[in-house]
Amino acid sequence: REWYGYHFPELIKIVPENSMYCRVAKFIGNRRELSEESLEGLEEIVMDSAKAQAILEASRSSMGMDISPLDLINIESFSRRVISLSEYRKGLQEYLRSKMSQVAPSLSALIGEVVGARLISHAGSLTNLAKYPASTVQILGAEKALFRALKTRGNTPKYGLIFHSTFIGRAAAKNKGRISRYLANKCTIASRIDCFSEVPTSVFGDKLREQVEERLAFYETGEPPRKNLEVMKEAVVEANEVVAEVKRRQEKKEKKRKKREKRRLEALAAAAEEGAENSVMETEENDVGAKKKKKKKKQQQPEESEAEAEPEENGVEEEEEEEEEPLPKKKRKIAVEPEQEEEEKKKKKKKKKAVAQD
Repeated sequence: REWYGYHFPELIKIVPENSMYCRVAKFIGNRRELSEESLEGLEEIVMDSAKAQAILEASRSSMGMDISPLDLINIESFSRRVISLSEYRKGLQEYLRSKMSQVAPSLSALIGEVVGARLISHAGSLTNLAKYPASTVQILGAEKALFRALKTRGNTPKYGLIFHSTFIGRAAAKNKGRISRYLANKCTIASRIDCFSEVPTSVFGDKLREQVEERLAFYETGEPPRKNLEVMKEAVVEANEVVAEVKRRQEKKEKKRKKREKRRLEALAAAAEEGAENSVMETEENDVGAKKKKKKKKQQQPEESEAEAEPEENGVEEEEEEEEEPLPKKKRKIAVEPEQEEEEKKKKKKKKKAVAQD
């Protein structure tokens, strides 16, 4: 802000918030380049047309000095970092708020989400915080000062982490110790309610906060606060109503969940039945096809055996016929002894030659 204030000092008065100031400074850049065309963008950032118009008019009549391009680049990069950090902080605060409303709604309603989360973190857990007495909760976070005071035999601290609560800041200086002790007592009650209740609600935290407000008014004006018994009776009645409503919603959600689960199971069962039927049909078709194939094979086997048997019988009959038909003697001799006849003929010729030579 101080860096960009040398260039555009009037912007600090129009936009006092730091994160918004960084967004506007990043958007404007050099104030001399700001014109009517950029008015819509300013309205989107500032979310106020009057502020956007005031920024435009102030830029025209500003008494700031000129800025160099290098300084402008550094300012833009630094503003981007600040914007990202502010967005991260907002997201973290939202997460902390949602988590504390679930874990410790009464404590967060009494003392705030940030201080309640610090107390739980310092104690270690909500159960440990619920086990602590009020005197320990009062000085939780100021252990060094406590031990130093005990060592030097000085005054012990009056408050620790609960000092960051708005109640102690609003109290007068003479009443800070008294209100811190009372607030620690109520914080202990709220933490025990959150820790050991089945359905944690913020009803008790709101009632305890009202009691602390009444105690502050009593210290300032002397008006007597309500008794704790009356406040707790009212809180119990309201808490029962809230718990009944929460249980009713949970039952409705459970019924819807069961219905969805039942429908899903029915759909799965139907799909499984269809798959089983399809598989049965396929197996039946396969069995029928296999039976038909077996029948065809059985029919083909006897035909083949008959066909094989017929040529065998024909061959046997032909052989028998050949064996039964006797050959004539001469033909049989010729067929049986052709070589002997040739040898005899050769011998006869040789004898004739020998006789002729003699």
